[in-house]
Amino acid sequence: FKCLVLNIIILFIFTFSIFLPLLFVSLVVSEEPVWRDPFYNGSVIKERGAVVLRLAKSWFRIGSLEILTRTGELDVLRTLLDFVIKEHFKSIATNDPDKYVVFFSRVLNETAHLIAHWMSVGFAHDFVPNTSDDEGRYSIGAQANVGLFNLQKLLEALKPLLTSDQLSQSLQILREYPQIYHQRFHELFKAKLGFLGNEEKDSYVIAFLLKLMEDTGADFTMTFRQLSEVTLSRLQKGSFAPSLWALSDLSSSHKHFRDFVQLYLQRLLMIISDSDEERQHRMQG
Repeated sequence: FKCLVLNIIILFIFTFSIFLPLLFVSLVVSEEPVWRDPFYNGSVIKERGAVVLRLAKSWFRIGSLEILTRTGELDVLRTLLDFVIKEHFKSIATNDPDKYVVFFSRVLNETAHLIAHWMSVGFAHDFVPNTSDDEGRYSIGAQANVGLFNLQKLLEALKPLLTSDQLSQSLQILREYPQIYHQRFHELFKAKLGFLGNEEKDSYVIAFLLKLMEDTGADFTMTFRQLSEVTLSRLQKGSFAPSLWALSDLSSSHKHFRDFVQLYLQRLLMIISDSDEERQHRMQG
């Protein structure tokens, strides 16, 4: 049995360098053929064998709780939850009568922040050969909503262990998810654009740029990177060096790019005594 181990080094280095929580991933490819039904339609074909290896500190999944709730194994459910809290949420007191509510709140906040972080770097966790997601539940545009869907399923799994008051608290926490997500999303994109303070039109400027990028299929990483490199005077003139190709492409391919630039410059000029160097340092930090 001969196999070739291919580590996905570039993805790991990138996500590690920006402190983006992610699993360690390796791909083990075999020269030995296997029979597979890749589209789950009964059409079996022979393919080269491969295994995707994902490593993490734990492999706790919401489904592990759901199945125990559905089968009525509440003692096992409580034991598993207590273990997860003890091992991975050490700041939650194990003798706290509201520990499951606190646990749910922590998971909700971390989920909202994680997905906002993913979106801020143009990353979707479903960029894998996953042919079973026919409806696009995990597509990049649905990341925030699927986070909410998963949290709803988590609360359903916790429900048998909660009092009526605790359930009411948890439902209120669940309703706060969109606000927590959008606030973090807003903070991250403000930082990417070099904004300081809060202005009424910040959300509009962010949404305007993202819409231009979506319309033109702009390179996500390089657009923001080059915005952090260009001087305001060059941005205003619309004169981009060859190294700023992403901005040049966006400028030439969308008629509203100049409108965005004017809004962006107006917003940056609100920051008193701010130099190109200071702004670029913030954006690249």
